[in-house]
Order: sequence, then C-alpha cells, then structure tokens
Amino acid sequence: VKEFYSNLKMVSAQNEEFPISSFVKGHRIYLDARILASILHIPHTGLYVFEHKKWPEVEGFHPNHILSILYPNAPNVHPNMALTTNRLSVDHRLLHHLIVHQILPTGGGYAKLSRMQVFLMWCILSKIEFCFPLLMLKTMV
Repeated sequence: VKEFYSNLKMVSAQNEEFPISSFVKGHRIYLDARILASILHIPHTGLYVFEHKKWPEVEGFHPNHILSILYPNAPNVHPNMALTTNRLSVDHRLLHHLIVHQILPTGGGYAKLSRMQVFLMWCILSKIEFCFPLLMLKTMV
C-alpha cells in the first residue's frame, strides 16, 4: 500500500474519468472510475463532481437550502458560515459520522464539516445518486 501511494500519479488521458496510475513491484496499476466500478461491482452513475474549496455547482443544489435543514435553529444561514458538527441534530451527526469514516475518510478532527461533506449529506438526504467510484479516486489522490 505504501509503495502504491508513493508512486501514485494522475494520468491525463482523454475520454477517461479521473485516471490514476502507480507502480508496485515493477507492475503498472491503472485505475479510472469505470475500472474501479467494474472491480467493485458498483454502479458508475450519478453526479460526477468533487470540490475541495468551493461549493459544488450542481443543478438543484443550493447551499442555503441544505444549511437551513442541517442548522434549523441558526439565525443567519449563509454559505460562508462556520460548518460545525456540534450544532447538528443527532440524525445529521450520525450521517456526518458515516461520511467521514466510511464514504469520504479524512485525517484530523471531525468537529467541522467540509463543503463536500455537506454536499454529500444533501445527496443522501435528497436521494440523489452520486458517482461513488469517482469519489473514491479523488479521495485517494
């Protein structure tokens, strides 16, 4: 695993979905979202978006709407507000826990929510399909 990650590179190739490549014991390993979906026998459908710094731009997604659901008692809900877990309901805290430990693992503390985590919570609460293989690959890099 250590050798895989130390040699991991993003590969730029047209018509492929976030391809990555690595070398382990002299063997080239190539993955993209379609190959990963095939290996894991999971669907390769749904929203195809991943953002670190800004809110994802997806039709029907409005940060203020999901934030008003997650923080119903907050007086000023706005996209730049502090996203903390201590003000979430128990249900939403459990959903966040599932996301940070199983779906989108992160290092460090879990007291704050990222915009991508909030977006995934919106997808789950709204029953909107998300391309999980892409999410896995983007998390690896």
